[in-house]
Amino acid sequence: MYVFLEVLTVVLVAGAMAMALAHALELPGKLLLGRQEYFVVQRIYYPGFTIGGGIAEIGGILATFALMLTSSGALHVWLIAGALIALLAMQFVFWFMTQPVNKHWLQDVELNAPAKRFFATEGSDGAPLPPAQEWTALRNRWELSHVIRAALAMLSLILLTTAIAIQGT
Repeated sequence: MYVFLEVLTVVLVAGAMAMALAHALELPGKLLLGRQEYFVVQRIYYPGFTIGGGIAEIGGILATFALMLTSSGALHVWLIAGALIALLAMQFVFWFMTQPVNKHWLQDVELNAPAKRFFATEGSDGAPLPPAQEWTALRNRWELSHVIRAALAMLSLILLTTAIAIQGT
């Protein structure tokens, strides 16, 4: 059962890293887009990344926490705790850096009911897209948040797999 939990945790954390890394790797190409093209491309992310992120990130946090509680050996526990802290830091970056921009981007997009609740766009003022200077600041904030999240996810996966690898030695 413990090996199953280890594998499940690695798969979930790797999934979270994959999505964050995908966003980070798109950065050079997306910086070449004009304002209108950027907004068209930006809106394609929300359905898949919201579902995948919810499963991988929340599942990864829960599985990493469970793995930490069932582990033995100080170094093993500390490495898994470090992985958990990195996953929690990813959430902090999402909620305080990424999500406010998401809400702004999605003000005039028709969303289904769960998406409206998640992005809290219900009752938004329907403001037009931001002016040129503001949209680039928001774009840069959104893109930087995903580079930070990718680095945190990679750190989490490295710490987690190191913990599992040294446990077997």
